[in-house]
Amino acid sequence: MSMLEPKRLNKAVVSESLIPHPSPASLQPTRLALHIALEDSVVGQGKQNLLIPERTEVLESFVVDRCPHRSEIQSIALAETENKGCSLLGSVDSHGDLIVSQLDACNTDIDGSTYSVSPRDCGVGEGSWAGLCFNPSQLSMAATARSFCKSIDVYDHDIHLRTLRTLGFPTSLIFMDSFKESGGSMLATTEGSQLSVWDLRVKENGGCVQRIMGSVGNMLYTVSISSSGNIAVGGEDRTVTVYDPRRWCATSRWLNCSKYEITGLCFSSVDPNYLYVQGVDYEIMCGQWRESEKAFSFRGDSNWLGFSKCSDRDILAGWCDSGSIFVADASEKNVEMHV
Repeated sequence: MSMLEPKRLNKAVVSESLIPHPSPASLQPTRLALHIALEDSVVGQGKQNLLIPERTEVLESFVVDRCPHRSEIQSIALAETENKGCSLLGSVDSHGDLIVSQLDACNTDIDGSTYSVSPRDCGVGEGSWAGLCFNPSQLSMAATARSFCKSIDVYDHDIHLRTLRTLGFPTSLIFMDSFKESGGSMLATTEGSQLSVWDLRVKENGGCVQRIMGSVGNMLYTVSISSSGNIAVGGEDRTVTVYDPRRWCATSRWLNCSKYEITGLCFSSVDPNYLYVQGVDYEIMCGQWRESEKAFSFRGDSNWLGFSKCSDRDILAGWCDSGSIFVADASEKNVEMHV
């Protein structure tokens, strides 16, 4: 039998001179991307398995020079490339302008590898929340969502491929790369109180192949997909619902797993039976979604501005509007069963 256990929790403060007076932006915290490696250490735990952070210092920071957005950045995303040590950094602002930069092993810009692209309507109108995700099966492909425009734009490098029209205001999106039938061309998004699934290979119904209604009147804010293909959503009703995309039915519901609205979800890379749940009340919790059982949790010191997890490891981080960044690391623990 295996279970997850926390290995480390660090707290560092970003200098106000680097990011002065960050705004709260939207309810869902999508302005943090994570790519990090940590050393082992001892982590303290308080009541109800609440982790106690160890204070650390920010030793080095840098500013990406070629990200001149014309409005507030709403979401950022990181993706590893085939070149060892290199990664793609994408950012999208409130008008849907996308900028992608390639970073080398020293986290500096690579000359000539940055491109930008604007939506087909040139981002006119009022700005709103915008989301971003890369396609793990084809890193040159990225999708951006704009809330007020009720649209999702798909790009290959700086070439616009397609616009998908949602019925409600989109709040999160993700490529379904671990779902075998997707062929690397399916997207899942939350819009209003429903989960919608899109296939870029399909023309009928504007590319929408499935819509699943959640709790009526309760907004969904986040969606995640596990390595086994299960899809989880969460939102205002404080409940995590996990769907099997082969039958498009709910396989599990973790009721009231958060005190307040759920605005972030990530499946564990170590054990997909575990989920990381981020709530509005400064708390990030890890637990088994099938058994609806909490394993451990940690809290920020103010509202979350960003929440992210490494794509292939159980290292996750949260950025607070106080300037604090919390980084946690978890690993698998083998438990002997005695009969």
